[in-house]
Amino acid sequence: MTNSRALSSSSDAPAAAKRPPRGSARAKLIAAAHQTVRKQGYAATTVDQICAAAGVTKGAFFHHFESKEALAVAAAEAWTERARPLFEMPPYTRLADPLDRLIGHIDFRFSMLDGPVEEFTCFVGTMVQEAFATSDPIRLACAASIDAYCEALAPDIAAAMETHGAPEGVTPIGLARHVQAVLQGSFVLAKTTNDPAIARESVTHLKRYVRMLFAREIGS
Repeated sequence: MTNSRALSSSSDAPAAAKRPPRGSARAKLIAAAHQTVRKQGYAATTVDQICAAAGVTKGAFFHHFESKEALAVAAAEAWTERARPLFEMPPYTRLADPLDRLIGHIDFRFSMLDGPVEEFTCFVGTMVQEAFATSDPIRLACAASIDAYCEALAPDIAAAMETHGAPEGVTPIGLARHVQAVLQGSFVLAKTTNDPAIARESVTHLKRYVRMLFAREIGS
């Protein structure tokens, strides 16, 4: 994914012109948290590093957030909004067959597995692995973000089950969670090799599994 960057200003611009527009410091801090935590983890990321990455002062940080934990919770909530276009904008969302939409979503996630690992891994998945036992607010915020992903994917799965059938015991939310589990696991594997290839292999297996689950020919 591409991170947003502030427009640069000339070195001789007046100091006032270099200040970020009012209200932008909070968004920059959240974007910086997404960037730094995915690269080096939550515990290793300091408030000073986040401020430096955001290009704002420490005073601005504490104007918007009372602690690093408070920023983490807000960043988890923002991550959910950042992911929303995955379900609303890509061309696969307009396919008539819900199974095609589900497979299209998996293909779309596969296409994102490229470049530096920290650019495609999941912010909330990274953070909750470290903080689940030490911060209930962070754990709950990450759970809400992951649940939102699954709940957004479940309607197409339900429609695919209605259209194509599915084995007994398969539920829309259960399969959506399995998709999420494979994606999160693929991110962990990519971190072990610092290479997206192993993650792409896992998502390819996920696509095969979904096709077999709905008795769809592999080449169709």
